[in-house]
Formats: sequence, C-alpha cells, structure tokens
Amino acid sequence: MQCRKCVLAENRPDVWINEDGVCNFCVDFEKRKGVKDTAPLLESELIKILNKHKGKKKYDCLLMCSGGKDSVMSLYYMTKRYKLNPIVFTFDHGFENNEAVENVKNAVNILNVDWMYFKTDFMKRVFKIAIETETKAPLCHICAIWYMDLTFDVASRYDVPLIIGGWTKGQVMELYEKGQEYYSMSRATAEFVENHLRTIPEYKHFPRSMKEVVKNANRKGKRDVLSPHWFLHYTEEKKMEILNNELKWKAPELSYPAHTTNCLMNFLSVYFSLKHFGYTHYHIEMSKLIRLGQLSRDEALDMLQFNYDKTFLNKIAKEVSCTILK
Repeated sequence: MQCRKCVLAENRPDVWINEDGVCNFCVDFEKRKGVKDTAPLLESELIKILNKHKGKKKYDCLLMCSGGKDSVMSLYYMTKRYKLNPIVFTFDHGFENNEAVENVKNAVNILNVDWMYFKTDFMKRVFKIAIETETKAPLCHICAIWYMDLTFDVASRYDVPLIIGGWTKGQVMELYEKGQEYYSMSRATAEFVENHLRTIPEYKHFPRSMKEVVKNANRKGKRDVLSPHWFLHYTEEKKMEILNNELKWKAPELSYPAHTTNCLMNFLSVYFSLKHFGYTHYHIEMSKLIRLGQLSRDEALDMLQFNYDKTFLNKIAKEVSCTILK
C-alpha cells in the first residue's frame, strides 16, 4: 500500500498508512506546519557560515562533486555566487559512469579550480559481501558511510573547515540518517557492518553509521557540512540553463531515478531496497519534496519507475562476481 499524498509505501513499524490512505509522515507534516523549526532556511544564514570560513585557509571548502546536476550547481554557486576557493573532491568506487566524470572535468576546467579525483576498488568486496549475505542494508547507505568518512579524512588532511555537497531539500535529514523512515535501513546497515565487514581485517574500522562517521571526524576538528540547495530557491529551468550553457553539463544516458545522475551500483541498491522495504531513500527524498510543494506526486512516480530486467542487473552484479537473479 502506498501513501496517496507522497510516494512512501507501508513498511511497519517505520511507515504506516491510516484509513484515509495517508502515511504517518504526511500526517505529522500537516500537524507541524507553522512550527518554528519547520521554517525554510534563508540565504543570509548560508552567507554567514561561508563568511566564517572564507579566506582563512588555502581552500575555503571541500566540495563533493559527483558530476550530477546538484553537485555541479553547488560548485557553480560556491565559485561564482559566493567567490569561494574550493578544492573539488570526486570519488569513484569503480561504478561511476563516464558522463558524470566528464561533467566534473568540464566544470573544474571552466571554473578554474583544483580537483582531486580518487578511484579505488575498496568498495567492490563490500558490495560482494553485501549481495552474498543477502543483507537488508541498502548498498547506497553502506557506500555513503564510506564516502563521507573518506571526505572527512580528505578535509582533515588539507585542513579544510567546510564541506559542501549537492544534497536537495529532501535530503536535509538523510545526511545523518535521522527520521523514522530510515530506522530499519540504518539498523540493518549497522548489523551488516558489525557482523560481516568488521570481521575482515581490511574493514575492521568501517563505521557502523553516519553518526559514527561524524563522531570520529570531530576528533580531528569539527567541520561545517551543508548544501547550498537547502538555502537557495533557483528554479529547475534556471539551473539547467546554467548547466547546459555555462558548464557543458550533459545528463547520462542511463541513471535512476529518471533525470538524475547516479552510479551503476545504485541500480542494485534500488532493486534490493524495493524488495526489502517497498521504498528507497529516493522515495523518502521525493516524499519530502512533495510535502514542501517542490515536486508533484505524479512527477515523483514517473521518476521512480524501475523497469530494469534481470539481464541488466546481473551484468552489474557480475562486476563483483555475483548473480542476483536467475
């Protein structure tokens, strides 16, 4: 059963649908409208944070850039709108698509900023173990824990006080895995890391949660972490105009959700999350955007259609010597 207002599916005890066909999160959102802590973030708040760090170090910020439209726009905002000097950081675990990497390359060349491109096979064995053990932990959550831990480490090495991402308003809470929608996913992830990964010497220090990542990172010095998209209100049309005309950005031929840029392993993560929970972290993000009035339910349903066959999914799984569908 799916909420008639957003796109979350019932998955008790995290998500439940009432007799009117509405999920507990949409009900709670309506109750909390107008409460102080639900007010939108203002650009003045962003500028205050940026000015605190601007000009204090060699790099004003570390900008996580995957090559997707949101992270590339974050880079554009930091350099063009706020005149910061970033170091751009891109990780590749072996499943990034060529179009995404080319988008980053074009942007950093046009904007004339330093770029660190990090490619590793470290996560391939993790994905293999996750598939073989049939964990309910979303592959994307495991990967997010790894790449944020890596990002904090790079920021520490280069003494960068501020980390900038391309998270949307629907991902404000996702960064730290707060919210009941994530409870079962987060618990499954922690159990997978503890019971499977940490038994292997290579992964004995792998964090169990994003909260643990932040706690470990704070020992080396606290850093602000944010996305300009939480504060700004550019229309999608304006963003695409900048991306296409100024930054030579191109959408990849193959990605999920539709009209986004994500890695190939993301397809397997989505397949397993739908199987285990009935929804993915994208459903959670888009449900929040629907409630905020930034996305229609029909638009979200169109973007979230998953129509990939077993041949395609097995081709990706084969890269880690696995088969998921016979």
